[in-house]
Amino acid sequence: MNFSTAEIGALARAVGHAPSVHNTQPWSIEPRGDLVDLYERFEVSLPRHDPTGRDRVISCGAALVNLETTVRALGWGAETTLFPQADRPDLVAEVRAAGRADKTDSIAARYDAVFRRHSYRQPFRLSRLHADRLRSLSQAVGEDGTQARVIDHRNESADLAELLGYAARVLQDDAAYQRELTAWTALPESADRMSLPWAGLVRHGTRVPDEITFTARLAQEGLLVVLTPDDTRRDHLHAGAAMQRIWLEAVAGDLVASVVTQPLHLPEVRAGLIERLGLEGYPQLLIRVGYPTPALGSTGQGSCPVAVIRPGA
Repeated sequence: MNFSTAEIGALARAVGHAPSVHNTQPWSIEPRGDLVDLYERFEVSLPRHDPTGRDRVISCGAALVNLETTVRALGWGAETTLFPQADRPDLVAEVRAAGRADKTDSIAARYDAVFRRHSYRQPFRLSRLHADRLRSLSQAVGEDGTQARVIDHRNESADLAELLGYAARVLQDDAAYQRELTAWTALPESADRMSLPWAGLVRHGTRVPDEITFTARLAQEGLLVVLTPDDTRRDHLHAGAAMQRIWLEAVAGDLVASVVTQPLHLPEVRAGLIERLGLEGYPQLLIRVGYPTPALGSTGQGSCPVAVIRPGA
């Protein structure tokens, strides 16, 4: 079989709705008969935010989940091969339509969540998400060795507040980072003042709370840290896929979320998380999950994004 023009359009729209830092969308797709190749766009670079390209690969992992979800929503099975060609490092995955398959209610719910998902950067409703709900979301990561570990709000909020507060102050004093952030984002100053410092948009004017206040705020958050057994590009791809599966599961359950990666690019913060929280693996990102506060709204990713389709596809 070959994907139809309408199916290719559906795949491109879904992949275009995957999350990426500053909505850079560092991927492209190439349909080939019953295959869709997913490429990492190395030319998309954020040297201050993402100096090693780790977040770029994480974003590709999220795009991969949207691609797989859409293939299944179109009524096909999905067989995925990661890094299928050793001589093509930019080819991160290929997804094959593997015969007709039933579209289940869970697939339909996740597909719908692809288009409802957005980065919610404001405080959540005061009723904190129950730990059992967080543990249930953590089970959506997959079976590749990647884990989503719940942050204990009672015993780990203070350590997390200290590390994230430190990261916020470092980023505020990093002139090159601030220039890059300003160049890629267009949020008004009022939005900066509303944005929480652990949401990853830390500007000069962002109000970083004192450690006691920060600890109390974090204790009201539903937080997960995504861990991988190693720190390779394959691990980063797995982390992005795990992140997106959790996010879609949360949205399908009428929750909202946002993701934090920037503090983990500071080696001392990443090492501090491993040591203080006793993490067994490499922390790749933090996910905030909770109930929305309707009056505050949310920050989306723009209207109708569509993935780049490689020329000749």
